[in-house]
Amino acid sequence: MEAGELLEDCLRAAETPLCAQVSEAVRLDYCRCKESLCEEVASLLQEAVEMKWPFVPEKWQYKLSISPKDKTNLSDLISKHVHSLLDLLRTSIRAQEPHTSLAVVFLVDRFLYWTDESSRLLKITKLLHKRHPDTPVAPQLVIRQARVFLNSGKLQKAESILSSLIYRNGTTGCWVYRSDSDKTLVQAVSVQVRGMVLQKLGLWLQAAELIWASLVGYYSLPQPDKKGIGTSLGLLANILVSMNDEDFRAFKSNPDIDFPSLLGDSGSHRLLSAAQAAKMAVVYSQYTSLYVLTNVTAQGTCLLSYSFSPACPASERASFLQKAREAFAIGLLTKAEGEVVTSQQELHTFLKAAYSIAVTDKWLDAPKEAVMKAGQACQQALGLFYKYCHAGAPDKDGLCVEIMHEVTRVKHLLGVEPFPNSEKGSFIPDSYRNVTDASVNFTQEGFSKTLVRFQKYHASLCEGAKSCKGTDAKAAAQLCLTALDTTVGPVTTESFPEASKQKPRSSRSSSVFPSKNADLSPTLESTDPLGSSWQKLSMTGSGSPRPSSGGRRQGASVSDQSSIPTESDDGGCSQSADESEKPKPQVRNSGISSSPVPKSTTPNSLSHSPRFEVIQAGVETVDYDTDHMTNIDDVETEGSLHSLSQLALKTSSSSLGESFGSRSSWEKISTGQNSPAWERAQPSSLSKSRSKSAGSDGSFFIMDTLDSESSCSPGGVTDQGNAEGPSPLESHDPAQSNPLKPGSHRAPMAQRKPSQGVSDSSAPTEGSEESSFEMLGVSQNGHRGKEATTAEKDPQTSALCYRCLHQSAAAPAPDGQFMLSQQDYQALLAGICHECLLRRLRSKTTLFKLQNVQTAYNALHLKFSKATGLWTARETCVYIGDLMEMEGKQRRAIWVQFLHQEERLSSYVGKDYLKPREIQFHLNDVERQMTAQYYVTEFNKSLYDKEVLAQIFFIPSDALLILNGDEIVGCITVEPYMLGDFVKLTNNTGKKKMDVEATKYGLAFGHFTYLFSGGQEVVVDLQGWTTSNGKGLTYLTDPQIHSTRTPRGPSNFAERGLEYFLKDQHGPTCNEVCNLLKLPPLTEQPRV
Repeated sequence: MEAGELLEDCLRAAETPLCAQVSEAVRLDYCRCKESLCEEVASLLQEAVEMKWPFVPEKWQYKLSISPKDKTNLSDLISKHVHSLLDLLRTSIRAQEPHTSLAVVFLVDRFLYWTDESSRLLKITKLLHKRHPDTPVAPQLVIRQARVFLNSGKLQKAESILSSLIYRNGTTGCWVYRSDSDKTLVQAVSVQVRGMVLQKLGLWLQAAELIWASLVGYYSLPQPDKKGIGTSLGLLANILVSMNDEDFRAFKSNPDIDFPSLLGDSGSHRLLSAAQAAKMAVVYSQYTSLYVLTNVTAQGTCLLSYSFSPACPASERASFLQKAREAFAIGLLTKAEGEVVTSQQELHTFLKAAYSIAVTDKWLDAPKEAVMKAGQACQQALGLFYKYCHAGAPDKDGLCVEIMHEVTRVKHLLGVEPFPNSEKGSFIPDSYRNVTDASVNFTQEGFSKTLVRFQKYHASLCEGAKSCKGTDAKAAAQLCLTALDTTVGPVTTESFPEASKQKPRSSRSSSVFPSKNADLSPTLESTDPLGSSWQKLSMTGSGSPRPSSGGRRQGASVSDQSSIPTESDDGGCSQSADESEKPKPQVRNSGISSSPVPKSTTPNSLSHSPRFEVIQAGVETVDYDTDHMTNIDDVETEGSLHSLSQLALKTSSSSLGESFGSRSSWEKISTGQNSPAWERAQPSSLSKSRSKSAGSDGSFFIMDTLDSESSCSPGGVTDQGNAEGPSPLESHDPAQSNPLKPGSHRAPMAQRKPSQGVSDSSAPTEGSEESSFEMLGVSQNGHRGKEATTAEKDPQTSALCYRCLHQSAAAPAPDGQFMLSQQDYQALLAGICHECLLRRLRSKTTLFKLQNVQTAYNALHLKFSKATGLWTARETCVYIGDLMEMEGKQRRAIWVQFLHQEERLSSYVGKDYLKPREIQFHLNDVERQMTAQYYVTEFNKSLYDKEVLAQIFFIPSDALLILNGDEIVGCITVEPYMLGDFVKLTNNTGKKKMDVEATKYGLAFGHFTYLFSGGQEVVVDLQGWTTSNGKGLTYLTDPQIHSTRTPRGPSNFAERGLEYFLKDQHGPTCNEVCNLLKLPPLTEQPRV
């Protein structure tokens, strides 16, 4: 019988009502199973019953001197005896021996987690806990539940568990600790996992501080925890890769962090520090193949990223690429050919290592055909991996074999050779053994002081969590696996009849059907809450959700999402919620398109045409009324700012400064004029649009960076036909002399018809044949000049943006605007400011639309940092999965899997517009959400300092540029999947949902952003997931920002939007949260 079937038998036994008396046959069966265990497993079981350790230890984990017999792993032992242990679990449940049952669960927990079976095991644990509440549950199992919640998107529940363990000194039920150091270990692991939560939220600085705190805890134990140290160092490496340089400087300069003692020279580059952390992690975990694979892949990623960094000398780039290649090769060799892999995380990391070594070889000028075939193998494997993640247990074994077969192909194609390794049982080469243990002086006293810094935050979460039902006051103070109800239930919707009377702006919504519930008002157009909790999901063993073909939807109800309408600036509204957000059948292997776009009939083959519609608009229709066009000229005056990334983040009131005194874990972010966040205003001569002439060849033309939010009319859209299919890792620019250039073979670009642009009457029509980032230098009068560089005008910006540093470099023009040259790749991989990116990619004539699902592509994963204003890319592979069951008014949600996602075991949601849109729509969506995240980080400091028991987060959003060879053929935004009840707190006019407690915090946040931006910005349209009492944690997505610094559009009402917030949504009277934060009344603030 397979382990999964045995586990199902155990679950049925736990669900069976207790018998009054255990039969003799059941008792004998239990004794037989217990006596059949081998001596080593029986000894471990007894130690688990006696609560000897809070986590089952590896033999090498706490030893300074490792003997040959210690170079084994617990998972190997458990895998040999898992059937015997599960037999014992089943019989012990029937024999009513809860101590034995929970001890067996404790022993098999980690093994079943890596084989994706945790969900059923945790169900058994909860049933046993309810049945036998006085039997201790190991802290490892409690934290496992938090990990599964993290993977499934239930962040509130994960945070509740972790904060309870941290704040209450590891207390969990009736578990008895043998020593204080065991409590330290539990707290260190809890802090580590909390760092992973913040990593998923894109809060790199705060996540790094928590991971560092966990390192202090692990090192402070009587015998340092090598496994814990290695895991935290690997996490820190991944966080540092994503962190911006501004936050890295703040992290290193934190007086509570002794950075040089652990990672050496404090002056080293962020990515080199990350690579060193990852290499140390490899050495600490060298006896476990999965940990070596994970950490060495992180190391290679750091080195590959550094090779494209402006800080990397050109003469050393090849050397760092070779080091990155070596790291990826080490990871690929952790499993021999034909060796079984049973973990979703391990499969994902193998694929990432395989794809990354192919990318590295491309830049090392390896044979083009081998690189191309390796990329195709990775794409094929990623499609199989997506199926693996959503398959049942019977199908996983076969899929796993197929995936590893493709990984083996990559190793053979690229010549991955074994390395010298003189130590049996170790998975690292001899060259890594020169890494010595860091001489740190971390103590348990120091760890306790570190935890004090986070005490208020964890206290607030414990305050917000509900206690276990049916327990007394003392038991309620202890963490219980059954006390995890932290999400809000369905919220009663309100009616705003005045909104429903407005004229719909979309032809689709010309006929508004009445809702089944009379109190449902229309959902209006500027945004759609594609949060993610839209469908009933079954969970994989690790907690990652999988699509369900039917059943009741879990999470957001239609009424929750539409009870507060979001309006568009033309005064119109969309169709009713029931019409616009009705469930859609899941679509497999089919093209989906709006009315102007013909349905694709291309078969779903990896080698066939891209499933993104690329469309030329013959005539641009700007979605403005006359008032909009007038206001565009009004805001485009000398010194105006044209992008959210140019915000001058400063306070306008001295009293507001009281909120920023903390030097706790929430570090200050520089907001003065000398900060990189302060960016130069564009000269007025650049604020006018310049479109292509009728005969333009599609190459770059000078254009402003305004987010006009325009859309093309259906009548102006022409189909471009099918381009050739995604050819993996094919490259560009054969004329370049750079020795690191990739091969020049490229799939032909889709043929584009000449189209006529509509030029602004106040700006001349210009054409340009230069399109790479380096050719974008412009002078004050709007023309490119050799002398007028950004470096001369703004050293702060030029020191960060690759284009601003290298704009005078000569480069041949690529074949079209969306063909990427070698310099384009260099700029994107090194980091480019928002203005340069939009100048390079913005188009008013080329639209993109996802046509098909279930297809793998090469892609550029673009992350935006508000603190630096930079976009940074990584080459990755993405699988566009199934459509989700629901769609909003403007966008739809798609399951997405990509190799460089932050959380390997988590699901991600892609968002694509229903109608074809220009690429800047997607980029501005990301920038807007990350700008809101920047604001809310500052707001959280105020809450923390004033001891307000709440925190708000915007989940991070990234962009994926989908590639066919070197041509951009599509763009979607991606964000982590969140599971829970979705609620809309406010819209983008005056509506608010005051029966939800969190709305008070949302209004205070809007008040704060208005002050923080000097009266020029306010974040509105707040929607997401919250707790029932408004305290604890709130996670938001898809905000809108009213701004007088950017031109008006359907979602940015500019001055009128600020008035809506000041007079209607917030109103003249502050609520208690505003008063607690001592925010100056809005009526006293001068308007800018």
